Amino acid sequence: MTSIARIAKTAIAGLCLMVLAACASGPKFSEVQENLAARPVDSGRIYVYRTAIIGAGVQPAVKLNGEVIGSAVPQGFFYVDRPAGTYEISTSTEVTRNLSLTLEPGQTRYVRLGISLGFVVGHVYPELVEDTVGSAEIQGCHYVASK
Repeated sequence: MTSIARIAKTAIAGLCLMVLAACASGPKFSEVQENLAARPVDSGRIYVYRTAIIGAGVQPAVKLNGEVIGSAVPQGFFYVDRPAGTYEISTSTEVTRNLSLTLEPGQTRYVRLGISLGFVVGHVYPELVEDTVGSAEIQGCHYVASK
């Protein structure tokens, strides 16, 4: 094997390790969903999750009405329980991306964190998805505690 091939092989292996290290490693949603804390009766629950591995190094803070509630960890999820009301979820890299949503008592909302190309780094953006989509996509995500 030539030295260039060895260097390339080492670089690829190192890149793979970095991507894996940047991904969530807690228990999967499907393993913990029955053991999650009960939601208060007068509150709703917001699940925030990221399925994409692309841009694994880009993990901005996720804010709810300006308060940090977690990080955009690839293949990770977290949740918050809040009283009924209107909320704004935001992420910032080069630009700030916002999502407004209304939460009703007893309601569960799913916010997927997508990623798109940016000038210097990727842009992570919150996107409200249908319950059927969110409940299916989150199954393979790993639990990362809320902040």
